[in-house]
Amino acid sequence: MEMWSTIFWRKYRQSIRLGVMRHLCLNIFYVLIAFCASLSSVASLSAADTEQRARELSAKIRPLLETHCLGCHSGAEPDAGLTLDHFETPLDFLKGRKIWMKAVQKMQIEEMPPPDSNELTAADRKLLMEWITGTINDVECGLTPNPGHVTLRRLNATEYQNTIRDLLGVNYTPAASFPGDDIGYGFDNIGDVLTLPPLLMEKYFLAAEQISRHVIKAPPPGKSFEALYSGRQLQVDGQSDNDSGGRTLASESQAVFLEQIPWPGNFKLTIKACGDQAGDEPCQMGILVDGKQVKKIAVRNDRDEPRDFEISLRLRAGSREIAIAFLNDFYVAAEGDRPAQDRNLSVEHVSLSGSKPSDEKLDPTQLSDIQKLLVGNQAKYAPDSKRIAIEFLEPLVSRAYRRPVAASVVDELADLALAVENDGGSLEEGIQVALQAVLISPKFLFRVEPPSGSSDRTNDGVRELDEFELATRLSYFLWSSMPDTELFRLAWEGKLRQGDNLEKQVKRMILDKKSNAFVENFAGQWLTLRRLQNFQPNPTAFPKWNDRIKKLAQQETLTFFAGVMRGDQSVLRLIDADYTYLNQELAEYYGIVGVKGPAFRKVSLTGTPRAGLLTQASILAVTSNPTRTSPVKRGKWILENLLATPPPPAPPGVPELKEKGEVSGTLRQRLEQHRADPACASCHKLMDPLGFALENFDAVGQYRQIDDGVAIDASGELPEGKVVTGAAELQAVLVARHRREFVNCLSEKMLTYALGRGLEYYDKCAVDKIVEQLESDDLRLTTLLIEIVKSKPFQKKGQRELE
Repeated sequence: MEMWSTIFWRKYRQSIRLGVMRHLCLNIFYVLIAFCASLSSVASLSAADTEQRARELSAKIRPLLETHCLGCHSGAEPDAGLTLDHFETPLDFLKGRKIWMKAVQKMQIEEMPPPDSNELTAADRKLLMEWITGTINDVECGLTPNPGHVTLRRLNATEYQNTIRDLLGVNYTPAASFPGDDIGYGFDNIGDVLTLPPLLMEKYFLAAEQISRHVIKAPPPGKSFEALYSGRQLQVDGQSDNDSGGRTLASESQAVFLEQIPWPGNFKLTIKACGDQAGDEPCQMGILVDGKQVKKIAVRNDRDEPRDFEISLRLRAGSREIAIAFLNDFYVAAEGDRPAQDRNLSVEHVSLSGSKPSDEKLDPTQLSDIQKLLVGNQAKYAPDSKRIAIEFLEPLVSRAYRRPVAASVVDELADLALAVENDGGSLEEGIQVALQAVLISPKFLFRVEPPSGSSDRTNDGVRELDEFELATRLSYFLWSSMPDTELFRLAWEGKLRQGDNLEKQVKRMILDKKSNAFVENFAGQWLTLRRLQNFQPNPTAFPKWNDRIKKLAQQETLTFFAGVMRGDQSVLRLIDADYTYLNQELAEYYGIVGVKGPAFRKVSLTGTPRAGLLTQASILAVTSNPTRTSPVKRGKWILENLLATPPPPAPPGVPELKEKGEVSGTLRQRLEQHRADPACASCHKLMDPLGFALENFDAVGQYRQIDDGVAIDASGELPEGKVVTGAAELQAVLVARHRREFVNCLSEKMLTYALGRGLEYYDKCAVDKIVEQLESDDLRLTTLLIEIVKSKPFQKKGQRELE
């Protein structure tokens, strides 16, 4: 039976694959249609606000830009390839928000305009910066809100794995062999980059087959039976042999064989037949069992094109007479120039086959929970196999597709299962094939949110997600998996949005161990912890670092983030918390005493030089070089991941920092020589002071006061003129002076991860509202999660804007 199941699956695989690709292409086609239909210009701001901003642009801002900016940034060959002369309206500034916010950053540090250009007074500099930022915010928030458009998104490898676990109740890991998911905007769950290469599609088919056999065990193979007859071995009256070895039936004769049927059950009769066609109808072939006709088949193919006809027979045990009858003889004699017309049936070959299930029963203790449900249905609805299949598949398919499914969909899947059983397989093998069809369906592999044609779509191209779509977004945000029973129940009842249910669900979900997926996938990627896997420091320089410490360091950071989240603490504690989570081995690595045992627990850092994320070994390691620390990398990491103000890329042709041995001097001295080049100074002015503040921690996160016999200087002057020395002062400045940038950065990163798309200019207002709510609730991380879930971009589906 195992061999038969393999043959059967190969037989059905092509049709199932064609069906998958057809549905997949249709889904993508619908998305493309919706994309084209939804393209529209941004709605206009109120007339008064637009006119006021436009007057200011014309009277005050445009002259300043022409005097100080457009001389270099216009024309066919603008400096740095950046043209600024096409921003004619306030709305243009909004659409070019990324460009202008970088311009504001450069004006803040007085990098632009450059020193050799027309001097920009302090008053004019302030006017420009305030007008640009004010216009962007005012125009944006005055628009008809666009919650944005998320591309049809397949499950990434982690989401696929977790969904299989929660759908079928097994920890099975076929996704381990999937090709890696691409990264977009820092995360691997971004719809625009989650493509479906042919190799991955093949992996999905193989995984579906493996998983179905893992969760649904088929009965052991039983006995098989097969009887073969050539046409000339059949008993026929009035027959004539033909050249191919078959028998020609004429004058409504029959070809008969007697067979001893070993057991009652379903058997398959296969007849290779063809005909001499004549008259106004094809040859008709009848199948008789013990003299009773049970099937009538039209044989339309000519004698030179014999084909197989398969018939399912239910036979009793014992001697059975099976006959193949020619039912519609036709003959017209030749007359004149008209040839004779003679209809005949030719039987070339016959086979009868069947299998008997084993009397051996499946061991109930070896069955998965999902198969126990099938066993319960078999006991309840036997012998009605169709009812058994439908009752088993209906709730399973609804959960797999994450929404209600039409009865016709379940009926088709049940028929697929029955086709296996009718061909001699077991019902369990049929359920395996039906489950494979579910697991390769686009409705399972993709998070489908119909972009158009919904009854709740409004005139501005925005629609509210239905409750099942919202439950799915919520579960994949916090669990990287499908909704659980509680979320499905609320969605079925239409109560997910009622009252404070959403807030309650978020709080419930982050306390569930499944939220570890959020910690690992969001925090792990936001903090770039995945780079730690490839970090291999010089073992001579750093002998205490090993794979075990690497793993523990990553665990510390993830446990720390989870502690802030589940403890409902302020997001600022991520920067300056006076505690962390350690076990004995990592505590000893840090030089902290009093921690015993392998389990991680909360440990006070009071009296140590450590606090928050920035002094954890994982962060310090991923921002270092294999042989030394890198103040540049550490400063750049802070700017990008904590303040959302990444420095501009290094200009082409700038040489790398000379390493020790190539040139004399400490690391600080070599960096000072490096940034003496004007092309390097602007970037390093932003990065280096931040990185030097962490210089007391070596490349693997251990504290030190001396490097190569020289006392470490951990001071640096920040762009705003503040001098900081050491990690503690840096953390204090970040919390006191840059809290808004940090909160904005974290909110933007988390909203990007939650939506599965990059943020656009029209998302700024939603981010501002989230941050405003955070400020009013002591910046609690739980509040951030709740406000993201309640935000318009998360709750609604909008249009994709034209560039």
